[in-house]
Parts: sequence; C-alpha cells; structure tokens
Amino acid sequence: MSYKPTGKGYFSGAGGMELGMMQSGVDFIQSLDLDSDATGCMNQNPHYFGHSILNEDIQARRVLDQPKSDIIVGTYPCKKYSAIADISQTRTGEDLFLHFFRHVAIEQPEMYVVENVPGMKKFPVVMEAMTKLPGYYVNVFCPVEATNWLPQKRKRLIVIGTRKPFFIMHPQPAKRPRLRDILERDVPIVDLPDYVLARLKGSYRDKPILCDPNRPGELAPTCVAHYEKDQSTRMVVDKSNPHGARPFTVREYARLQGFPDDFHFDSKNSSYRLIGNAVPVPMGRWVGEQAMRYFN
Repeated sequence: MSYKPTGKGYFSGAGGMELGMMQSGVDFIQSLDLDSDATGCMNQNPHYFGHSILNEDIQARRVLDQPKSDIIVGTYPCKKYSAIADISQTRTGEDLFLHFFRHVAIEQPEMYVVENVPGMKKFPVVMEAMTKLPGYYVNVFCPVEATNWLPQKRKRLIVIGTRKPFFIMHPQPAKRPRLRDILERDVPIVDLPDYVLARLKGSYRDKPILCDPNRPGELAPTCVAHYEKDQSTRMVVDKSNPHGARPFTVREYARLQGFPDDFHFDSKNSSYRLIGNAVPVPMGRWVGEQAMRYFN
C-alpha cells in the first residue's frame, strides 16, 4: 500500500490545487483562505473536502498552532505579479509571499509547492525566497501550460521544493476535451447587459475575444477573475443566440478549469472570480502525482 502524504493549503481559493492533488492521493488536512466566498465554496463541496477549512488571514496565523503536514502548498495572489498589472501601474508584487515563506521556514515540511503567474520571475527577491531555502532541492517549472489538459490558454509557474534530491517529471500532454465538448447544451437565451452588447458592436477600444467551438483546435483565452465584473472580454460563438455570441456560463468556466460537474458553484457572478483565481484541477493533479512519486 502506498504512503498517502498529508498536505496543507494556503490561499486555497475554491480548492483547485487541493482537489487535483487529492485526486492523485495526497491527503489534505487543512485549507486556509481569507476570502469567505472561497472557503464558503469549499464548504459547499463536502463530498470533496472533508478536512479543516479555515476562513482566516495567514498573516495572523501562527505556524506552531497548526498540525504539521508532509507538504505545504501556497497559491498566493498573482494580481500584482501579472503582466496585465503594468497597464494600471500596479505590478508591484506584494509581501504575502513572506508569510508563506515563514510557514515553510518554521515548519520545514518534506515538500513545499508554490503556484503563481510566470510574471513572478520578474521579482528576484520573491524568487530568491522561494528557491533558496537552505536544506531544499528546488525545481522550477515555467511555463506550465494548461493546454496539456484543457482547451484553455493558461501559463503558470510551479516551484516544488523537496528535502531530498528527486527528479520531478515535466507534465506530459494528455488528450484534452475540445472546446465544443465543454459547452452546455441549450443555454437559455437571456438579455445581454448593455456593456456586453456595446463591446460586441465595436463601441469599446477592443472587441471581445470570440471563441468558435466549431473551429478545429480552438482554445479559450485564460479564465480571469475579472470576468466577475466584465463578461464582454471573452465570449463564445453561439448561433442560437440572436447576437451570435454569448458569455461563458459559470459551469462552462468551471469546466475550462477542469472542475468536475458535481463540484458546486453558485450561479452568480462571484463564482467567475473564484474559478478564474483557481489552479486548474489537472495541473494540481500533476503536482500531486509528483508528490506521490516522491513519497513512495
């Protein structure tokens, strides 16, 4: 019987990383996030998450007050590392990584995992902290492409640190669903908000990215959290709609991130934010597979 390593997640969001790693055999004992919508979403899925889910701030959480685990996972916010932040001059980084670093440095688990956008490499202080911890052998993978598993363009940086030297296998492309396969059938026709219609008609500086499910090999653009506020930036061609296109539904957005259909998301705009912020579930599964290889 193989050993099932234990894990703790920080900045867990809707639990995409945890879910993927759990599918590989990792036993999570705790997840933590400051966002009550995120922890509420995880609590709405007890068929996946039976462990402790904390709606707390990592900055106020003492390391030694928590149970130890074999693996610590940090998927801290990427908003201020992303290249798109250059537009509004907010690509400044942030210091939450120091609190994740604090937990790793004090607990010294057998393995730690960091996930973020490739833009994090532009911050040498952050990269030094995450890759130069004494006593760890570190593998950096960048970019890790969501297209290995899903019909969505999404590049991520993954850092895996282990106490012993170990060869971490690069993700291998798998057979991914087609974009048309993840679309819901018979989506109700609803009135599109005025701002969506305005962008479709060219009233904005740029038109929406239109994804045509009938185009061979079509890929959706990166699922973004901002879709909560603006569903006009990326839309799917739908000939049954009087406008010829529509926004992605919450379920379609979740499928683009690899969440199974029995994973519950509320039918409201905040779910787009949770999904857009999530780690794609198959990406987490690849990380979990490497962890299971390491511990066994």
